[in-house]
Parts: sequence; C-alpha cells; structure tokens
Amino acid sequence: MERVHRLHAHLCSATMTTEDAAAVVLSSVVDGVCVITLHRPERGNAYTNQMMVEYFNSLHAANRDPAVRAIVVTGTGAMFCVGADKDMLSGVSGNTRVPDDFDVAQCQALELDKPVIGAIQGPAAGLGMVTALMCDVRFGCAKTKFSTAFAKRGLIAEHGIAWVLPRVVGTARAMDLLVSSRVVGAAEAREMGLLNFLCASPEDCLRDAVAYAREAAAQCSPAALAEIKRQIYEDTGGVRADTTRAYALMQQSFRHPDFPEGVRSLVHKTAPAFKGLAAGRIREL
Repeated sequence: MERVHRLHAHLCSATMTTEDAAAVVLSSVVDGVCVITLHRPERGNAYTNQMMVEYFNSLHAANRDPAVRAIVVTGTGAMFCVGADKDMLSGVSGNTRVPDDFDVAQCQALELDKPVIGAIQGPAAGLGMVTALMCDVRFGCAKTKFSTAFAKRGLIAEHGIAWVLPRVVGTARAMDLLVSSRVVGAAEAREMGLLNFLCASPEDCLRDAVAYAREAAAQCSPAALAEIKRQIYEDTGGVRADTTRAYALMQQSFRHPDFPEGVRSLVHKTAPAFKGLAAGRIREL
C-alpha cells in the first residue's frame, strides 16, 4: 500500500493540462458493488498518468470500503481501453524514467481482497488488455476484441501480462497472441478463455457483470474470497516477480530504436521499419 502512495505522489507531480483537469475514472457503489469506469471516451479510454492514479486510487478505495464486497471495471463508450495514450507514448524516450513502483501497478487488482469483475464492452489493446486480464472474471460481447499490441510498438510483454496471459489461455496461445499482436474477436476470446461469459450487447455486458458481482457480494463470504484470491495468485509464485522483471526490460526497451519506430508507425498509421536485433538485444542495452 505504501508503494501505491509513492506512485500516486510521483504521477501527481506531473503537470496536468486543462483537458486533464476533469475526472477520467468514475466510481459508484450500489448494493455492495463498486463500478469503476475508465472515462476518456473521446480517446478510446486510453491511459494517461492521471488515469493511472485515479484508477488505482479507485481500486484501493473500493477495497477499503466496508460497504463494497465486489468490484466491476468497465469503460465508457465504444472502447474498453485502447492502451496507453498515443501522446503519452510519443513523449517517451530512452531517457524516460518510469516511477520505481510502476512495475507492480497493474497487478494490484489481483492483490485486492475483493473479486474484480471486468465488463469488457469493447476493444482492449496493450495496457487495456492487461487491465482486463487483471480482473478475476471477464464478461464481453460481440464488440469485444483483444490485442496484446506490445511487439508492434517495439515493447516487451509489459505489466505482468507474461505471467497472467499463459495462466488464462495456456503457453502456446499466449505466445501466439504476444508474437503476432493479432486482434482476437469475441467468439475466439470466449473459446480460449480470455472471456468467461459472452453477452448479447455492451449494455448486457455491464448489466450481467454487475448482476454476477452482486450475487457474489450477497452470497459469498468476503473472508473466503480474500483467501481464495491469494491461493490462486500468490501460492503459485505470484505476479510481482514477473512484473518486476518486466519493468526492468520495459525501461531498456525505451532505449532501443524499435520503440520510437513503433510509436511513429502507430501515430502516422504506416508500416514500421524496425532495425531489430541488428541494433542489439533489448536486455543488453
């Protein structure tokens, strides 16, 4: 928890634009369920530093609130989360220093005492896919899509996805999704386990996720659920060790020429011209 507060202080020290002044994560509690909503629909709910602070604060506030027994995470509009904001990625260079506690930021959802249910009502890519995977149970609909996206940006498997994805879909499928960065539609996502439930519409996705969370809140022991999460996520070696290793590699990937080229191809919507291993291995930079 102390690490979260240090991360919060670091990110809050960044200057916010006028556009950033409004809340970009919404939170409400009804019948024991806290619904946390990523709220930048005009940018596909893309992550900014402000969104990270607000999202992790909302998770921990819900975890501390005795009135909350389950948490639902969703997005506003057509997208769940398209990943890191393009403007934020464009500002990253080889000299960029990510906060020391950022390595474990995303895995915090797995470490809460309360179940976290994802209502993935639209596409989730990169960091958005990580956010979805850090939910304990995921609901989706026909509009739900997933893409790891990291390799297309010249990045490694970030934020604990190398730990959680093989445990959700198996090693072979995880390698496919990370190597290809291909888009996985809702039906395939359900078949391979990225989604637990497939709903008729985005509205049904959120409604059914909240109903599921409400049932868990009403019928299941909070003490038992807290221990079950630890049995699943900590007794198997834990996600923190992987995210710490990934953090170091992420810092090194910023110094490789494939990263700015990957961002350039994203911003300008052109094919990337990666230098690849001819420019050296990421882990050796």
